Amino acid sequence: MGDVWAIVVAGGSGSRFGDAAPKQFLDLGGLRLIDWALAAASAACGGVVAVLPAAHLDATLPPGVVSVAGGSTRSGSVRAGLEAVPADAAVIVVHDAARPLADSALFERVIAAVRAGADGAVPGVPVADTIKRVDPADGLVLETLDRPTLRAIQTPQAFAAGALRQAHAGGGDATDDAALVEVAGGRVVVVEGDPSNLKVTGPEDLVRAEDLLTRRSPGVGGRPPDRGGVSRQRQ
Repeated sequence: MGDVWAIVVAGGSGSRFGDAAPKQFLDLGGLRLIDWALAAASAACGGVVAVLPAAHLDATLPPGVVSVAGGSTRSGSVRAGLEAVPADAAVIVVHDAARPLADSALFERVIAAVRAGADGAVPGVPVADTIKRVDPADGLVLETLDRPTLRAIQTPQAFAAGALRQAHAGGGDATDDAALVEVAGGRVVVVEGDPSNLKVTGPEDLVRAEDLLTRRSPGVGGRPPDRGGVSRQRQ
């Protein structure tokens, strides 16, 4: 596990909440969103880098977690995190702090797929709705996609370290790191995701996350272990 590092991306402003603190520092079940993400990453990886807003680099984090300032885009923030990952890391996992309910088992699934030979591995869940590709100019339907072949993609996403570094070397931007690896010619596979691994983007998602958290059985991702030094405050 020592050759596996995680980058937890928490560099956004979370402006949709209208809160003084970025959303990654908001409370969920007595811990901040970022605390849940860091705990799962630490349980599955030998080292963890937290990418934070520059104004919040003094935030309390678990012992051993390296903190760096994020960039102006998500991809820029991942590149900032990559600079702090040791050169001899074999597998690098990228996870969004906005997905606090990802458990260590999900991390382990994507890591195992990379160790088995994939350049990248991402968790995905089946799409329930019919998906149509439309022309954004006039809303004209261009294509109805084959739903059984579609997956909604989540984080954490694991990558062979060399493949991820190469994909980011050009300085490109994408909604996730797998897209950059795919463009660079990497082989990315999808593993089983978790429907409860929601992304917290607005206040209603935080309410749903609280509900999902209360439904979890004790000892099955219900609460991360005491990491020592993890602040239970908003910031």
